[in-house]
Amino acid sequence: MSILSIKATCMRGGTSKCWVFERSELENRELPMEDILLRAFGSPDTRQLDGVGGGTSTTSKAVILNPYDGDDCDVNYLFAQVGIKEPTVDWGSNCGNCSAVVALYAIEKGWVTPVDGTTTVRVYNENTGQIIIQQIPTPDSKPVFDAEMVGSVYAGALVNIGFLDPAGKTTGKLFPTEQYLTELSTNGNTYATTLVDAGAPCVYVDAKSLGLDGKSRDEWTAVIDTRLSELDDIRRQASVLMGLSKSKELAAKAIPKLGVIGKGSNGADLRVQMLSMGERHPAMPVTGSVALTLSTQYDNSVPSNLLGKTTKTGISLDTPSGVLQTFATELDGLPVVGVARTARTICQAVINVPTSPRPTELGK
Repeated sequence: MSILSIKATCMRGGTSKCWVFERSELENRELPMEDILLRAFGSPDTRQLDGVGGGTSTTSKAVILNPYDGDDCDVNYLFAQVGIKEPTVDWGSNCGNCSAVVALYAIEKGWVTPVDGTTTVRVYNENTGQIIIQQIPTPDSKPVFDAEMVGSVYAGALVNIGFLDPAGKTTGKLFPTEQYLTELSTNGNTYATTLVDAGAPCVYVDAKSLGLDGKSRDEWTAVIDTRLSELDDIRRQASVLMGLSKSKELAAKAIPKLGVIGKGSNGADLRVQMLSMGERHPAMPVTGSVALTLSTQYDNSVPSNLLGKTTKTGISLDTPSGVLQTFATELDGLPVVGVARTARTICQAVINVPTSPRPTELGK
């Protein structure tokens, strides 16, 4: 069996673990980029035993970076959600948590020179055409790793992540159906939803549609687990309505994202349970929080109805990993919506990628 050696860096960004590759490591090799990633992560295999993947949607992620060619940004960033059960790589969206590693990586690799105080790194996300403004405290021109964050065991470098003018980057509109509230039905049940595109295309389902109004987090978990197939059908219907796919069957697994939201708990404005690749998400996608924050600014959306008002400021979200605070501000007259995350480098490695066919490829 021949081997392809690929340099990579393992980093934690927010509540995701990401393998970071420089684009030059993946291009012009004897295998296509998707095949390299699938073999590197050990897919398709629910355990990802023969690769570096972690067997969950939050630990099967690749970040591909190179210095930006131009003056508008500093770093070009391409995100890949690597399939676990299926030999697929989804390029259709961005991961906000993984984006938290980009500025730190650029500083550590010398692509961006840190200043004494706060270093700003402008990141271009190739998947969505989104510019992300990242700021890292760098006293004495060095990142410090003392910031703690809910959902992570160890401290990391604080990264403020702001999505610049994020509305409609994938579909062309903040509300792709031009409706703030859309009712969707499946299996005899009707769900009140808001379909919104900011950060990533998202579907937000009113918890009342599942009978979860006023219920505990444990009750949410029990009911949502019994409705995963229904909720995925709602997500696939939304994919068609948002113009992301021509049919439910052709809907991508990664987008649109779907979340169940209800009235606030634990002192937060709203409670949220996101789904990821057909399963409950253990935390909160940053891109999902951007979409949710922007949708609260519009009357009669599911989020604003649950809040009982519209708001143009950030909101607090009760997530499975703790309370997350978002912010909403402006830069040069354009809206900026985001969150604070932490990031750190875990290890640098050489991944030995087998070039021989996977069993799923034999006979093709």
